[in-house]
Amino acid sequence: MEHSRAATANLIKIVTDDGIDIIFIQEPYTIQGKVIRIPTKYTTFTAGGARSRAAVVVTNKGIDTTVIRQLSDMDAVTVEVIKVNTKIIAASMYFDREHQIENDLEKMERVLLHAKNTGVLIASDTNARSALWNDRVTNERGRILEEFITTKQLYFLNEESSDTTFSSRIGKSNIDLTIINPQLLSSITGWEISGQESLSDHRIIKYDIKPGSTRQLTANPPLISYRTNNESLEKFQGALLQTLKEKFKLNHKSSLELDNSLSSLV
Repeated sequence: MEHSRAATANLIKIVTDDGIDIIFIQEPYTIQGKVIRIPTKYTTFTAGGARSRAAVVVTNKGIDTTVIRQLSDMDAVTVEVIKVNTKIIAASMYFDREHQIENDLEKMERVLLHAKNTGVLIASDTNARSALWNDRVTNERGRILEEFITTKQLYFLNEESSDTTFSSRIGKSNIDLTIINPQLLSSITGWEISGQESLSDHRIIKYDIKPGSTRQLTANPPLISYRTNNESLEKFQGALLQTLKEKFKLNHKSSLELDNSLSSLV
């Protein structure tokens, strides 16, 4: 919410009108380290003292929520959420673009290790851009986050939309991600970038967590990379040339000649 008083008041009105149970906030409005303008009837979780940049607000008294202190700091608030017979580990996280993203990924990994086989949901302002989550560009932070999501077998719920999660005078991007583990694949419905005014550069993102939902998500495409050097590349090119010569009875002496011949056929 970019520390905005107006955005906070607007969000609370939307929460009240729409009956929202839990709010994950990044860059909340604070004074002297305390998140303010949140009604006292709601339970607000923060960490990190005077510089809290993440918060979780629970509005439904029927939801049992406990902060996990060892997984929380000024930029991350992690909670255990229990409603009836459903338990998840949820986190609100802010990734500072001035810091190495690897620091935040280490925090995410600790959340995953703590959760074990429990469902995990991470609502995050990642400041990372990638075409995989429908941004128009991919930056270095985005590439690092892509690899982490794939390696850890996680999923992002962000769907293609005419709207972006962030929009300001200097541009638009999709840097706000909703990330889950496989245990929650069938439990999330209705993910959307809300059309409601947020009074902030970041848009409001909504979704439902419903046990027993039958919705299936397509797995994130695998990212495969190869570490090569000049010597291994030359060996590969030589082996490929020899294989093609034998299979197609070719007489080319170099990979360049072969490439030129193949290009003329397509």
